[in-house]
Amino acid sequence: MHAHSISHCSNDLIALFDGVFRDTYQTCLVRGTDEPLYLPAGSEHECHRIIFAHGFFASALHEVSHWCIAGAKRRTLEDYGYWYLPDGRDQTQQSSFESVEVAPQALELLFTQASGRHFEVSIDNLNGEAVDRHRFRARVEARAEQYLLEGLPRRAEAFRCTLQAYYRCRLTREAAIAKGRARLAESKPGHIVTVED
Repeated sequence: MHAHSISHCSNDLIALFDGVFRDTYQTCLVRGTDEPLYLPAGSEHECHRIIFAHGFFASALHEVSHWCIAGAKRRTLEDYGYWYLPDGRDQTQQSSFESVEVAPQALELLFTQASGRHFEVSIDNLNGEAVDRHRFRARVEARAEQYLLEGLPRRAEAFRCTLQAYYRCRLTREAAIAKGRARLAESKPGHIVTVED
């Protein structure tokens, strides 16, 4: 296994994700041109697709985080059956948005750290009420710590292991994928805290 030089290219991220989850969960990561979207498999596509925005590395990690939390039923629904309230939210709407976003952004934080990158929370409300970014970041960090103490959801742990192997340990793609698949296989649902429905 030869070490590779680190570059945070979305092509690598796609290859790593697909290597672990395409066969096991019939799910693939797709570079999009516009807004992110999750599309379940159908007559035209045999794989469920996690589409991330504009090829952005951070967007891919964020969308994978949502997928790692979504339960089996939600993964059969477009965008997991959630309705997204766009930028311009009032205080109450923003508070609801943040409550829903704490867990996925906590996983995104852990994925970002495993990739050797800097993490920024996403408040996604530039045209709405003022947001206390520091308070929200503290909530995200606290949730990430809780995940580390109690265990990540099965798919999240496998993806984190894959990212760490590739970006931190500098293993080849194939070796990192093998580590992720092994972690996925060894995870026992009773030992991993999940919020899957």
